[in-house]
Amino acid sequence: MIFKNTSLPINTRATKINTIDMHTGGEPLRVVIDGYPEIIGKNVLEKRQYCIDHLDHLRTALMWEPRGHADMYGCLIVAPNDDQATFGIIFMHNSGYSTMCGHATIAIGKLAIDLGWVEKKEGSTCSFYIDAPCGRLQLFIDEQNHVSFHCVPSFVTVLNQHVILSEGMKIPFDIAYGGAFYAYVNASEINLSLEAENYQNIIKLADAIKQAVIKSYEAYYQHPFEADLSFLYGVIFMETSAKAHIDSRNVCVFADREVDRCPTGSGVSGRMALHLAKNEIQKNDHLVIESITGSTFKGSIVKEIDYGPYKAVIPKVSGSAYITGVHEFIIDPDDPFNKGFFLK
Repeated sequence: MIFKNTSLPINTRATKINTIDMHTGGEPLRVVIDGYPEIIGKNVLEKRQYCIDHLDHLRTALMWEPRGHADMYGCLIVAPNDDQATFGIIFMHNSGYSTMCGHATIAIGKLAIDLGWVEKKEGSTCSFYIDAPCGRLQLFIDEQNHVSFHCVPSFVTVLNQHVILSEGMKIPFDIAYGGAFYAYVNASEINLSLEAENYQNIIKLADAIKQAVIKSYEAYYQHPFEADLSFLYGVIFMETSAKAHIDSRNVCVFADREVDRCPTGSGVSGRMALHLAKNEIQKNDHLVIESITGSTFKGSIVKEIDYGPYKAVIPKVSGSAYITGVHEFIIDPDDPFNKGFFLK
């Protein structure tokens, strides 16, 4: 090492935010550990709204360039809704705040064990609850520290609809909810390749479908109990896999044309309800679903329940997450890019 002095002249008015970065199946997660102001609200859904109204400059600083990138994802750890849960979690991405995120749930489960937030005896399985904006999630860490979770009630709102795009292309789709609403499209029906080299075409088509569905099918992405959950989060393309141990490939485009690198935990949750509604799986079946990067989640159905006007399921989703780095970010008030910038 040539230069031994590494002390930095940091602006005394700067905000310091400490994070642990992770990935689940290749999808990034920036976990904020310290440095955020107090987040006010009676529950996690209200705290999410407080972040939207008062703290969005910190989201953009951490998610956007130069500290992040167009496909960055993050989360905040907050107090739970009550003492039955261990903590609460708020999800954030390139355009705002999600209501559910499976890859973040899997990652935060691993981190909770690694950092001792949750006690787990070696060689045993432990379970605990966290509160997300969409509701309460139950996490499980097995003997090998693999993580799975039970999602909120997941259900189908409409089957076998279609939109016509400006080019005259007819797109069949279904809508299902797995903590967030998605339009599901069978890629083989529209001759769409889900290989990584087709990345830009996937984004372009997903964005066109999303806008068309929002324009014409608003009634089908309304949550029966919470208005703040009533928005179309993304489009998920599906196709069968030629690999013997993989049931399906799944590519999700969500938020502002953000492509999920993992199979999308909330999307897999919605798929469990969707495939059951189409009689393509039974309660005791499981599906192994791969992403555009080849990473996999396993999805299954824990039970069937009534949820408002819907026949719903409680899905189980399993995956693996890893720590990639530890950071202290400096947000200097004199920096012209202290709120970040966004190029796509």
